[in-house]
Amino acid sequence: MARYLMLWELDRGRIAADPKERAADWTKLAEMVKKDLKGGVTKSWGAFVGEMKGYCVVEGETLDIAMMVQRYTPYVYFQTFPCVGVEQIEQMLKQLAAG
Repeated sequence: MARYLMLWELDRGRIAADPKERAADWTKLAEMVKKDLKGGVTKSWGAFVGEMKGYCVVEGETLDIAMMVQRYTPYVYFQTFPCVGVEQIEQMLKQLAAG
């Protein structure tokens, strides 16, 4: 199973100027995130203070991640970075040492 660090950013053109509308939109986003955390694909999620962006760590098959991202489109943009753990680094080092 693959793990990814995803940096997300809200589409600023879609952010409501009215504070009540903005709060309602953030509430919907928070509910979607909680559902993803409960479902297990999203392992960690956070927003950068004072920004309209943040991060999440997701784990799963490529299609699982693609489906999760599509639920947030077109309101949220993602940059995706595949990650490897220490065990995978150790495997790589063994292969390097073996020549």
